[in-house]
Amino acid sequence: MSTEKKQFTVSIYTENNIGLLNRISAIFQRRHMNVESLNTSPSEIDGVSRFTLVVNITESQMKKVIGQIEKQVEVIKAYYHTEDEIIYQESCLFKIKSELLFDERQIQNIIKDSNARIVTVNKDFFAIEKSGRKEEIDLLHRELYVFGIMQFTRSGRIAVTKDEMKISTMLKAFQE
Repeated sequence: MSTEKKQFTVSIYTENNIGLLNRISAIFQRRHMNVESLNTSPSEIDGVSRFTLVVNITESQMKKVIGQIEKQVEVIKAYYHTEDEIIYQESCLFKIKSELLFDERQIQNIIKDSNARIVTVNKDFFAIEKSGRKEEIDLLHRELYVFGIMQFTRSGRIAVTKDEMKISTMLKAFQE
């Protein structure tokens, strides 16, 4: 097993209970591991939540962490995936002064070339939404930064596996 750090996407299927996020983050904190990205959402099964985390650690560390996560009472199942095993996206919003949209022709080209979309425009500001890979969002941020960004936020990673996951069968049984 490799001792080199790699980026892993972790999928954790859970009951939706208060305090679970704190306990999961504590598992990483105790080991001095940084969580790069975190997203929580409903899963494909009613009543089951899904946490999606991104971490840079060794595979042996990842296996130990998965074991600790699965010891949490509310956790149904936890998985980890490498980059080539998943399809993933992030999403972001930029808020920029409206005058730039009309005065700086280059901004319109940046928006068009990045496949971003304008979601609102008023006299003071406009908002742009972009979904894509981390690198695409980072590039758009660098391009817009020189014009001045009033506000910026990005989501955590969301991901699905390329291969079928047997979790759906397990979750249906859990639901009954």
